[in-house]
Amino acid sequence: MNAAVLFSGGKDSTMAVYNALKNGDDVRFLLAVKSSNDESYMFHVPNIHLTDLLAEAMDIPIITIQTPGVKEDELEDLKKGFVKLKESGVEAVYTGALYSTYQKSRIEKLGLEVGLEIISPYWHVDELEYMNMIVSLGFKVIISGVSAYGLDEKWLGRCIDNECISDLVKLNDKIGINLAFEGGEAETLVLDGPIFKKKVKIIDFEKTWHVDSGVFIIKKAVLEDK
Repeated sequence: MNAAVLFSGGKDSTMAVYNALKNGDDVRFLLAVKSSNDESYMFHVPNIHLTDLLAEAMDIPIITIQTPGVKEDELEDLKKGFVKLKESGVEAVYTGALYSTYQKSRIEKLGLEVGLEIISPYWHVDELEYMNMIVSLGFKVIISGVSAYGLDEKWLGRCIDNECISDLVKLNDKIGINLAFEGGEAETLVLDGPIFKKKVKIIDFEKTWHVDSGVFIIKKAVLEDK
């Protein structure tokens, strides 16, 4: 099947790429939506500028759609991207949706309107099993944003590994944090993995912190051979 993946560079959309390829689908495009609104309801924002580099790392063409990120109106911008995919012969779009009915229902509605099948392979996955799977498969994922009690500035830029997951489990036991960050607790960025032809090396970055939330912004990155 000719497929595309709604792609942000985070762990969930990257895992959607992995799943599509594992299923034997022809992943013809990644579709990135770059929102100018940091508070976008629909789209991942931190380090979205790196999606072109990540697409190159995976050797998959990317289509980019710009949106002001106005609630609900941003869906019309996404629809334009879906139309482009449909016109390019794409039959299905994979998403990294885990638990957000708000996002999933709207994406599926657009897919129905355009004539694209929407596939969310990890919908309602067990959070701990999912995080462990990401690590065991060899994906290198860093935390690029935090906005939840219990996650302080020290978490910014931290690599998600077994120790990190163990700390998240302790936080979950204490305050009920979502282990896969599906409650908006954190954002992530993938730097390498089994589907990457090259890996991302961070050259320069900046951490910003505002009272109880922060972001890890990569200012310069390059690709390296593996």
